[in-house]
Amino acid sequence: MDDIVKAALIKWPNVPHCFGWLGLDARGNWYMRDDRAQAAGPFAAATGTDPVRQAAGKGSLLKHDKLIDFIQRNYESDACGQWFFQNGPQRVYVELEATPFIWRVSTGAGADVAAHSGQPASVVQCLLDEQGRLYLETDAGFGLVHTLDMLAAADAIERGEWVPKDVLSEELPRRFGYVTSPQTLSIK
Repeated sequence: MDDIVKAALIKWPNVPHCFGWLGLDARGNWYMRDDRAQAAGPFAAATGTDPVRQAAGKGSLLKHDKLIDFIQRNYESDACGQWFFQNGPQRVYVELEATPFIWRVSTGAGADVAAHSGQPASVVQCLLDEQGRLYLETDAGFGLVHTLDMLAAADAIERGEWVPKDVLSEELPRRFGYVTSPQTLSIK
């Protein structure tokens, strides 16, 4: 966590949390979700084939590199498995389209793995769901392999570096302790 964020937490300890305004998609992109995007429905539901619904529900793609880096340096989870960005004294809880991390996989022997944030990780196990999506449990956390890196991941599997185990996608949040929609939990 950035020192400036730690200082803000000390100075303003009781700032209310923020829900629904930030999303992380299955390709590791961050989205700002204004009132209109939130009214269009849950972030994860904005992934269908209707491009108008996708754009409305996901929100605005963040493109500012320094803002994205700041979010990623201050991206953590709480004791309940809800992921958030610590924005100064305020926790901005993140709506996840898929998983807390999106893994990038390098090509070549000994496939290196890094999170969407650039954080390197070591693979603990590899999982394959009923829809053919590949997930990695790592020493840094759990996440989905980026679609553009499936060939590199397949090469690692063929070399015997990873052995996929079958899993049902609906079991993943409970099994790996993460919440895809903190906003939904905050409403209850």
